[in-house]
Amino acid sequence: MALLHRADIRPTKLELLATWLPGRDWYQGDTDAEVARVAAYRFDDPAGEVGIETLLVRAGAGPVHQVPLTYRGAPLPGAEEWLVGTMEHSVLGTRWIYDACGDPVYAAALANAVLAGSGQAEEYFEVDGERKVRPPNMDIATDAAGETEVPAVGAVRRVEQGDPTLIVTDTVELAVVRRPGSIGAALAGATLTGTWDGTSAPLAYASVR
Repeated sequence: MALLHRADIRPTKLELLATWLPGRDWYQGDTDAEVARVAAYRFDDPAGEVGIETLLVRAGAGPVHQVPLTYRGAPLPGAEEWLVGTMEHSVLGTRWIYDACGDPVYAAALANAVLAGSGQAEEYFEVDGERKVRPPNMDIATDAAGETEVPAVGAVRRVEQGDPTLIVTDTVELAVVRRPGSIGAALAGATLTGTWDGTSAPLAYASVR
């Protein structure tokens, strides 16, 4: 479950991405266009320490990009190259925002979602002590649920930027599609797909092998 806070955030996630995205080699679009949120989904961190959110965003009239992010209350040691930026959260304080492809907590959550079909985290607010669930704005599914044992992912050993971005861990290799719908060939291995308003058919978002 993901508890969402009604908070003031400076800078916002989209403001951070507007500065960070143009520097990625897989990014396509205007470098000075406003970044807009299209859809999003979250995974649970079993330890409850790291926020894991995947944003689908579009800059101007450009294509939709998939941007997994992790939110941490302290810097991730040795992950400076994956730092998107920091933000001030009026409830949680300073948050360190990372490109999740370099974060082992994300790698483990993604492997679990693809191989075990754990799905996305339920999002909710607490209003006067009562839980108010926010309905998801997209659906995700896997073609491997219940068929494959999920190994302990361990450390992220290497990340190969590009589209897809490859994440090599101790036990599995994960592929994250940066521009859903742009991959010419099918992804190898078990695949995570998703739909949101504006898509007529499921698109591939990630795979594990």
